[in-house]
Amino acid sequence: MLQGVIAGLFLALLSLPRNITAGNLTCVCEHTDCEKNLICSGKLCFVSRHQEDREIIHKKGCLKADSELCWGSFTEKYGMKCCWSNMCNRNLAIQLPGESNQSEESPSLKNLLLMILVPLFAILVLAALVGLFVWKVVQSRQRQMLFGSDELEDMDFMLKASIAGDSTLENLLNDDCTTGSGSGLPFLVQRTVARQISLVECVGKGRYGEVWRGTWHGENVAVKIFSSRDEQSWFRETEIYNTVLLRHDNILGFIASDMTSRNSSTQLWLITHYHEHGSLYDYLQCTPLDVESCLRLATSIICGLVHLHVEIFGTQGKPAIAHRDLKSRNILVKNNKQCCIADLGLAVMHSQSSDYLDIGNNPRVGTKRYMAPEVLDEQIRMDCFESFKQTDIWAFGLVLWEIARRTVINGIVEDYKPPFFDMVPIDPSFDDMKKVVCVDQQTPTIPNRLYSDLTLSALAKIMKECWFQSPTARLTALRIKKTLKKLSNSFNKPKQHS
Repeated sequence: MLQGVIAGLFLALLSLPRNITAGNLTCVCEHTDCEKNLICSGKLCFVSRHQEDREIIHKKGCLKADSELCWGSFTEKYGMKCCWSNMCNRNLAIQLPGESNQSEESPSLKNLLLMILVPLFAILVLAALVGLFVWKVVQSRQRQMLFGSDELEDMDFMLKASIAGDSTLENLLNDDCTTGSGSGLPFLVQRTVARQISLVECVGKGRYGEVWRGTWHGENVAVKIFSSRDEQSWFRETEIYNTVLLRHDNILGFIASDMTSRNSSTQLWLITHYHEHGSLYDYLQCTPLDVESCLRLATSIICGLVHLHVEIFGTQGKPAIAHRDLKSRNILVKNNKQCCIADLGLAVMHSQSSDYLDIGNNPRVGTKRYMAPEVLDEQIRMDCFESFKQTDIWAFGLVLWEIARRTVINGIVEDYKPPFFDMVPIDPSFDDMKKVVCVDQQTPTIPNRLYSDLTLSALAKIMKECWFQSPTARLTALRIKKTLKKLSNSFNKPKQHS
């Protein structure tokens, strides 16, 4: 019984900052997206410091939801601190690991007093809260003994981390994903799950790092281990998954994110649902499709893209999101032969109510083969969210082409090839793609045999309308979804009548 009390006390201590901070705070706001009055409102305040090349970039502002990065996330190039009171980030500073503070001015007497008194006051408050918590636990135990009740009062939901082994991942996700604004488990549960995972086999490698199949209490999970040079992609995916509600059948299911130390080096983990068929790219290599399967794959992808592109208002809502690196390698095939979109490391978020465009701070660019003309000739409007959605549509048209080519018609099907395979080298340069797409204004060749089938002929028409040179002339994700749904309904009608 004593061990249970200690465990509960420890978890409550860890979660104190979130319990203390109810309501919105006013914070100092110092970065490019700040309003003129240099203040913002959110659940907590933050200060971040990021080194890009030789330039040190400082930011101050608000977060609308708790972030795991507030819990001591520091690398050689990035650091972030959070605080939980009005304007508390005014004098909050960050020193990155390995930095010398010799150049900084020695603290004044006032600052020294603050440095001594503030922690002392915090310790006293902490002690009072701990005493209150212990008293409540003792009272609860006494009531249980007195009345013979088998049920304890509902303690902090973080206690689930200590009993995770008695529950399935699905139960944890179902219980907790509906209570917060994020898409995964509560932060401490995320870290607990991450530390209980056993890596089984490497199932993929790329410039980003590696993907492993892991197990957690007998269940398969996918563990994406980011390379050190791609830490901003890990940071971005973690940020997006933990601040917006992204649970959708056609978006890769997020479980947890953790910065862990293994083999004397820091590893950045992103843990998601595992899909044994792998990426759409891998699936198309070895699987010819019938027309129904082709339509099913295409419709599921556009459903996922619509969910990303649309802003959902309300407490359980989400900002609009543009993917910026849509391709067959970043789409996974599920057991039900539907797809889900993965890799949000380059994603852009936009909130219509505040007209806030969050591009992130990732030096990585998208995949050159799938870049739209306006990206290749550097004419894209970086201040306009619609521009990013339009580049996703260009890329979707290319993915649709990949799927349609692998569809059997009259016993004929082509081997898998990537877009522009007959126009550029295997690993095309920026200039290679710019010449083909912008100068020559070429698009992938649509096989003539597609026009012998009504459904595939309609898909060919959609592809062409995704590939207009003018971004504003392209279809929207919602329009494509409606067309594909209509095709699916008409495709299934004969079966329903028979």
